[in-house]
Parts: sequence; C-alpha cells; structure tokens
Amino acid sequence: MRYESIDVRPLTPHVGAEIFGIDLTRPLSNHETEEINRALLDHLVLFFRDQALEPASLKALGRHFGTLHIHPNIPGPEGYPELLPIHADANSKRVAGEMWHSDVSCDEIPPMGSILHLHTVPPAGGDTLFVSQIAAYDALSPRLKIYLDGLTATHSGEHVYRSHNARDGRAETGKIYPTAVHPVIRTHPVSRRKLIFVNPMFTVKINELPRDESDAILRFLYTHATRPEFQARFRWQRNSAAFWDNRAVQHMALWDYHPQTRSGFRVTITGDRPF
Repeated sequence: MRYESIDVRPLTPHVGAEIFGIDLTRPLSNHETEEINRALLDHLVLFFRDQALEPASLKALGRHFGTLHIHPNIPGPEGYPELLPIHADANSKRVAGEMWHSDVSCDEIPPMGSILHLHTVPPAGGDTLFVSQIAAYDALSPRLKIYLDGLTATHSGEHVYRSHNARDGRAETGKIYPTAVHPVIRTHPVSRRKLIFVNPMFTVKINELPRDESDAILRFLYTHATRPEFQARFRWQRNSAAFWDNRAVQHMALWDYHPQTRSGFRVTITGDRPF
C-alpha cells in the first residue's frame, strides 16, 4: 500500500527508512499516526530530520503511539518523568546503549518502541546501529529454529543498572531492578513474524539448558543476530529523531566522539508481554 501523508524512503532491504513530509512538532492526525505505525511495521526503525522537538512536544509525540513508560533506573527531568536524558560529554565515563540491546528487555512487559531526539550532536561520529531480529531469525537453519522454539531466557536489569550507577557516580537507593523471563524466539504481536529476542546487555541465561550450553547458544545468537547484512546505520544531525520497534530490533550507540557532546531525550512507549 502507498503512503499518502508521508514520504517513506527505505534505507536498507531489511531495516530502516527515512521519513519526509511531516512535522512531528505539531499534533498528528489519526491518518498520519496510522501511516507512521504502518511504516514502522514495514521498516522497524524510522528516521526523521529537522524536527525541533522540545520536551513537551516529544512527550506529546510519544503519546500518539501509546502509554509512556518510565525508566526503572533514571528519572526524567522535573515535570517530565517519562523522558530519559541521553547525554555524553568530555566528563562522561560511559554512554547509554554502547552495546547491542533491546530497551529494558528486563521488564515483564518490555517497551513497544522508543523515540530518540538529539538536539546536540558532535561534528562527526555518534552514529546508532540498528539490526533486524526478524531478518536474523529468517536466516537461521530450519533445524536450529526447531531447537530454539519453546526455550525461554532470563533478562535482568540488576547487573546493568548497578554497573551504570557505579560508573556515573549515582548513589544506590536499595531499589530492586526488574527481572523477567521471555521466549528466546518471540512472535511479533502485529506482523506475526518470528524474531530473536535475546541480547547481550540484559539476557543472562537460557533457562532450559545447562549453563555451558546456554552460554554457547547465546554467544552464537548474539553474533548471528548482529550480522552486518541485517543492519542499518544512522548518522545523526541536529534535531534528528529515530523511532524504533523495540520488539523487533536491537540497537547500539557508538561512542567515537569523545570529548564532544551528544545530547537529547528519549521517550519510550509501553508494549505487551512477549509470546
């Protein structure tokens, strides 16, 4: 089907499309929202240029696509608890998302999607890589698909967020971070396509296997699921935005721009229980 309210230009055959002809700073019509949802289903991550989104307009944009999620570790700025600050500069000891992951997959109900807007970018570098877990699943052998079907994996935020807090100098408050069990092979709730749903940031083990087998299978899946032919690479510009389907892609932010500054906010949309 053709799009009427947006201009959709695919970036790669498997994942990613640039979207033109729409202003995300103003309220979207029902038709525009439906077409963006359809483009997201078709391409898994959408890229927008020249969108001068403020915190309030980014929050309003996210609400077109569902209820907003509040991050389990980092609170948003005052008045905007749903916004996650994404910031790195000369004083940073780490950056958000510097290894392959699906956002907050440790939640019992992981997010449906995330929208990241950057208002400050380095003169070069700071790209984000996205990789289709649908394409990765499709490329598995039939026998391996059978082996993986029905297995579950534990995803935990404990080691992730405590490590981040220690490096950031953020005081621990004694909170308990989420842990959840999800299928290794997930079915997308809308397209009904199967996809790989483990990632090296949050996944700690495959529950039905001995530890050595679990570790070996996970190592293979992490390598296979991030093969270059399944990837798209986005080069940020000031006031760019990316909207990705957190159910069907992994992503990784590159920290190759130190000591330059890269800064913005992310809003995350609640999802559904994986099956």
